[in-house]
Amino acid sequence: MARQAKELSALAVGRLIDPGHHAVGGVAGLYLYVKDADVRSWVLRVMVGSKRRHIGLGGYPTVTLAQARDKARQMRLEIEQGNDPVLQRKAAKSQLQAQQAVAKTFEQAATGYLETHGDTWKNAKHRAQWASTLSTYVYPQIGTMMVKDIDVSHVLAVLSPLWKSKNETASRLRGRIEAILNWALARGYRTGENPARWKGLLDNLLAAPSKVRVVEHHRAMPIDDAPDFFRRLRLQGGMAAMALEFTILCAARSGEVRGATWEEVDMDNAVWTVSRERMKAGREHRVPLSPMAMEILEDLHSPKCAGLIFLAPRGGALSDMALTALMRRMNADAVPHGFRSTFRDWVGERTHFARELAEHALAHTLESKVEAAYRRGDALEKRRFMMTEWGKFLSGMSPTLVSPDQDAIR
Repeated sequence: MARQAKELSALAVGRLIDPGHHAVGGVAGLYLYVKDADVRSWVLRVMVGSKRRHIGLGGYPTVTLAQARDKARQMRLEIEQGNDPVLQRKAAKSQLQAQQAVAKTFEQAATGYLETHGDTWKNAKHRAQWASTLSTYVYPQIGTMMVKDIDVSHVLAVLSPLWKSKNETASRLRGRIEAILNWALARGYRTGENPARWKGLLDNLLAAPSKVRVVEHHRAMPIDDAPDFFRRLRLQGGMAAMALEFTILCAARSGEVRGATWEEVDMDNAVWTVSRERMKAGREHRVPLSPMAMEILEDLHSPKCAGLIFLAPRGGALSDMALTALMRRMNADAVPHGFRSTFRDWVGERTHFARELAEHALAHTLESKVEAAYRRGDALEKRRFMMTEWGKFLSGMSPTLVSPDQDAIR
């Protein structure tokens, strides 16, 4: 049994300033450890089984002499009952650290998901859309909730207010929440079923998107109105007008044109190659440039050209609204993307060009295996002839007289 030291008073303990361990009495093995005059703490020296332990009881004077003696007595009682306070502390700390490691809020889980998968997406805009919709619709509802606690009721609290009024947005949100919760499940941040899954769960609680969604197609210009609009467009000045003209002539997406660079264009062979990273279908797309499309590039080209072709007035890429705003100023009841539909209607109703040739020009993914087989080659020169005829139509010129069974068409 440890020798009982002389029991010091609180006043005497306050005068202990020499470095070292000072027995204070009252409880066997209780010491005040003095590092210097400003750093002092309580220590209980005691045998626990076959091991000598130095157990910290807190700093002095935050922990008073009376409190230190009470702690020491309680600690000795636990030891007598067969417990090791040091091991218990380590176990409790380990358990706490384990709990903290998996204690993630939904917003933290979403951030982790974006950091893991964001770089695999084709463009920064997609990641920005994720972040924006989550911040707007999800975080205010469940952002601060622990991801392990989220259940169906919480997912419905996010989706239900949007399901009828903004069904497309809500459907995308549901998929994003499901992906984030799957990621959290794989990381061990939650257990159990995914409360955002559609099949077999939310499809029983929410109406099918096809029943509530109103599909709004991009407003397209009627075929017969296109030549007059194109004539007026060519009288407009500015980079946006040239970019829109190029977009229409190539039946391209405006984003592909706004991001087009001189490095993508083969001026000698009149071919614009859009990398798969910039294509919606994730596949490289070669665009044969008609004479009218080449005229636009030749007007802008110089020996030192590099980087973006269609530059905004202050540098950088044109905004995604630049072309749309131009069409509004021209009082056109259509949007730039709608000209792809106009082109497709022109091919189907006014020409004998094969359907798959038009689909290839639009860089569409074909579901038919027969049509997809056509994609083994990209029919570049056949498409060049078609795009030249498209330019002639837009300019009000007479088309080249060809037979429907000519190879240039078929």
